[in-house]
Amino acid sequence: MEEQVDQILDRLMSTPKNIGCLLANNQGLCIGVRGSASDKSAGIIVAISEQAAKLDPNCNAPVVSLDVGDKQCIIHKNGITGAIFKEV
Repeated sequence: MEEQVDQILDRLMSTPKNIGCLLANNQGLCIGVRGSASDKSAGIIVAISEQAAKLDPNCNAPVVSLDVGDKQCIIHKNGITGAIFKEV
């Protein structure tokens, strides 16, 4: 499984303007991280995803976009939770 995680993270980082990415399990533990993303943010990223899902329980997992200045963090849960950090 570690090899699959590494391949996913490497593919995400190969996209232009992506400056970091993170994958976390349902307990908020970091599975893998690359670039400017921090493994210390895994728990809060999972919590944000879970709280956003409560806005509409009948909807599939939402995509959360956080914008700060010239940077963006996109969070989505599909089994595991992923976050992509981008320069806008």
